Amino acid sequence: MKKALILLGCPESPSQTPLAVYAAYQLKKKGFEVTIAGTPSAMKLMEISDPEEHYLTCKIDIDSCLVALDEGSYDFLLGFAHKDAAVSYFVTFYHILQVPSIAMVFEKDPQLLEEFENQVEESTGAKIVSARAYHNPTPLRVKLDRAIEEMVI
Repeated sequence: MKKALILLGCPESPSQTPLAVYAAYQLKKKGFEVTIAGTPSAMKLMEISDPEEHYLTCKIDIDSCLVALDEGSYDFLLGFAHKDAAVSYFVTFYHILQVPSIAMVFEKDPQLLEEFENQVEESTGAKIVSARAYHNPTPLRVKLDRAIEEMVI
């Protein structure tokens, strides 16, 4: 079975948690075993969002995941990049894994959004799904659906 890794940073943005559950759902439909790696607070929100683990069966702390990570550990990477630290984690995981990847870049401040997009674009070959979003996950969901269809067979 193919394996996908979803990276979650600080859950400050209300859009991150529902989009992560949705992304896990979409990737499972495509035949992936999905692992969520995130900060402790992001993981708590994920556990509450899917208490019976329909979509989130594999969960790991992001730092523990990084320590154990090797090229080929996963077949696909999806990272939520809405803070400097999240962008840095995504770039690091991208270069270790060397797999098809999507960076979901979102921020309510257009200047920061552009900065994060540029950092990902300059540092990786990942597909960038970007929107000025914070509370409303719909623009990102629509773009994520398109990106997954384009990248995942």
